[in-house]
Amino acid sequence: MPDTLPIASEESSFAFAQRVRANQSRLAAALQTWYDFIICGSGSSGSVVVRRLAENPHVRVLLLEAGGTDDIPQVMDPQQWVTNLGSERDWGYQAEPSSYVNGRRVPLTMGKTLGGGSSINVMVWARGHKNDWDFFAEESGDPAWSYESVLDIYRRIETYEGAPDIARRGLAGPMYVRNTSTLHPLNAAVLEAGQAVGIPRFDSPNGSMMEAAEGCSSTDLIIREGRRQSVFRSYVYPVMDRPNLTVLTGALVTSILFAGKKATGVEFAYEGKTRRIMAASEVVLSLGALNTPKLLMQSGIGDSDELGKFGIPIVEHLPGVGRNLQDHPSFGRVFQLPEPLLSGATFLGEAVVFGKSESGMATPDFAIFPLLVPFTSPENQERFHPSPNSWTLSSILLHPKSRGEVHLTGANPLDPLRIEANFLSNAEDMKAALAIMAICREIGMTDALKPFVTREAMPDDLGEDDLKDFIRNDCTNYRHQTCTAKMGRDAQSVVNAQLQVYGIDNLRIADGSILPRVTTGNTMAPCVVIGERAGEMIKKAYQL
Repeated sequence: MPDTLPIASEESSFAFAQRVRANQSRLAAALQTWYDFIICGSGSSGSVVVRRLAENPHVRVLLLEAGGTDDIPQVMDPQQWVTNLGSERDWGYQAEPSSYVNGRRVPLTMGKTLGGGSSINVMVWARGHKNDWDFFAEESGDPAWSYESVLDIYRRIETYEGAPDIARRGLAGPMYVRNTSTLHPLNAAVLEAGQAVGIPRFDSPNGSMMEAAEGCSSTDLIIREGRRQSVFRSYVYPVMDRPNLTVLTGALVTSILFAGKKATGVEFAYEGKTRRIMAASEVVLSLGALNTPKLLMQSGIGDSDELGKFGIPIVEHLPGVGRNLQDHPSFGRVFQLPEPLLSGATFLGEAVVFGKSESGMATPDFAIFPLLVPFTSPENQERFHPSPNSWTLSSILLHPKSRGEVHLTGANPLDPLRIEANFLSNAEDMKAALAIMAICREIGMTDALKPFVTREAMPDDLGEDDLKDFIRNDCTNYRHQTCTAKMGRDAQSVVNAQLQVYGIDNLRIADGSILPRVTTGNTMAPCVVIGERAGEMIKKAYQL
């Protein structure tokens, strides 16, 4: 039976929404002392786990989300996505000042609402490269993480609207994905420019393009009839009228409860009170790559020396918790337009170019998104003063060598995190950044883009040292924090191939923190796969 749901009429949608509100109000007013499963976090992985468990009417599921509702225009209207950054729907984390980015604090946006990042991101669906998934299988020792296995999951979860590809794309899954078939002329010209510099064109950035060393395409987006299709809306909302699923918003999980080395439940702040609820089967952490290690460390799982500084009793010494932080640093070139953009300009990413900064690479190590605004840091804005009538080739380093860390600053759950992102700290990343900036210029100067370029507004011609300084000032990130509780078999690994926390029973992690390395492209779609895999594992373990 297809897993997707038909688009309901306005009247039936209203009736269903009323039923959901009434059901969830009843369930919240009569919270139980225990549930079979407690899922912490409603993001791109947690929502999937919830759906797969709640499909069994005999399983009682509790979903705890620290943020609030997603049923607001800023979330649902794709064109308003940028208004969520820095709002109450953003955790508002910042990296520590770093000399590698000229002493700047880089914002680290994370979704704090139903749907997590999938409710505030730019809605790009990017599966990750074949070599990513095969690497994960090698690191975990489990072939079920390989590309061949994951490809079957992708076919199952997608309802894809684009060029037919029955070998790689799905037709009846819960996630609606459409290819951006109608491009703004500037975005179309960027794809022509990509081809002009030798990068092949594909029908989609997923499918066969993620089996190649480079490629360019219009993007795949999770937008249907002008509305965002977040993972929460696609997976959880359609089953929120069921009596076995309780969804609490404004519920901040502060501690995991243990009996010895067995997770038994959670403590959380809700409606001004501290509450404890037990899990008969498992607790699943889906709080993201910053908050998952934070909760683990607050609860006594992490590096014993670090936790000992704050008097936190040690439950399990796992030195990899909070280490291996990865993200996609970004920087770009801004070009002056000869005249204002044509109508139809959008803040969405309609096109993307994946490439390699060195020949011989089997996996792309950069992506370039054309942005129809002058996109730069405040520091470079002040230095170069690009005209509002400008646009950007925004590049991201897909496989940085730099590694960051997440640390506690105290034992109180409300104590802030100290996040050392360490962008560009590895010299190889700066070397790659210089090569990528050169490729951006090559693309920007092609004949295909001549109608859209009068001059390069920034950085223009700079010597190597000045260009490095520009990159350090320009460096931001694409909000793809991952890898801080990585899956693997070495001393720094936090979970095994089944996503179970080493040394702890009944505790599993399902979010981007388990990735051994950040994927090639946006991380939402890989997190959906993580949620699907976790759901499969749990159902098998408990014969559900």
